[in-house]
Amino acid sequence: MANRLLKHFLPTAKISAERSKDILLVNPTVSGEREYAERSSLSAFSYSGTYVFSQSALTISEVDRFRDNDLINWINLGGINKKDVEHICELFNVHSLLVEDIFSVGQRPKVDEVDGVLFCQLNMLYYNEDECRVESEQISLALGKDYLLSIQEDDTRDVFDPLRLRLNIATTKLRQRQADYLLYSMLDLIVDNYFLVMEKLANRIEAMEDEVIHNSYNQSLLQINLLRKELIILRRNIIPVRDLIGGIIRSESSLIEERNLKYFKDINDHIIQAYELSENYRDMVTNIQDLYINNVNLKLNEIMKFIAVLTCLMAPATIIGGIFGMNFDIIPYAHKHYGFYLAIALMIAIPWGMLVMFKRRNWF
Repeated sequence: MANRLLKHFLPTAKISAERSKDILLVNPTVSGEREYAERSSLSAFSYSGTYVFSQSALTISEVDRFRDNDLINWINLGGINKKDVEHICELFNVHSLLVEDIFSVGQRPKVDEVDGVLFCQLNMLYYNEDECRVESEQISLALGKDYLLSIQEDDTRDVFDPLRLRLNIATTKLRQRQADYLLYSMLDLIVDNYFLVMEKLANRIEAMEDEVIHNSYNQSLLQINLLRKELIILRRNIIPVRDLIGGIIRSESSLIEERNLKYFKDINDHIIQAYELSENYRDMVTNIQDLYINNVNLKLNEIMKFIAVLTCLMAPATIIGGIFGMNFDIIPYAHKHYGFYLAIALMIAIPWGMLVMFKRRNWF
């Protein structure tokens, strides 16, 4: 019934209903239907402190040479093609349970260590300026002794361009450290991008607050509701990442050098800050909604006050007109030549006196 009614409302109502489905229709016991890419885009970096080699447009048959070459290797696969993912994971001994997680849809961000592979899965977040919504892209990271596999859903965008630039500079820590520092750098960029998305939402919150204060209108509540749903999407992705980073710090994995733990702790500080900001944003949106409701009630009270005053001012004229309009033969002043003028004078004088009294008492 509700869905049929929504069809007759504004397009924003339809958008709101569709966004609700993204939030509510999530069943962790049922695997979502993934749309596999027809092909994947492969790129790779091999590097050490003194050497770096990169190759884009890599074919699946060329991946083998980036294994066991005494260098740190980063293989990035964009677009999840089932055959390509299974081949690469088999080549680098990634457990089948982790491969199932890569293929899963709507997986909660998490960290696992299976058969010498530290596996992280989380979402990269983007802000769609055209649709004013938060978009997420699942990324899986598999850390081995001297390699890092990154498998992402979309091969057209990611947040790792600064990382690719740093890999070409020999003096950076990234070139001097092991693969776990590469993992830190990728997680750091993903978390830092959360703040860029939050900044966009903060601008929307600020604009919505000004709008509600100065010019509330009928769709304001709907826009507030849409904003709250975007914050839900944001918080759903941020909160588990805090557990993910904490799991890496507590893992005592041989793949994480002790000297690099402080960097993961720095990410942990950032994600806690992001979580606290998201809580503040939620409180601000709730306050804006309360402000909107208060403004609506205030306008309603003003209207009711005006109607009440108008009714009171019209009451004397109604009573006088009703008395002199009664169908009786004997009515005082009814047959006097000044009776009509007396009635009109009373109809004007009494409301005027009431108006002066209301004004003196500051009733309006």
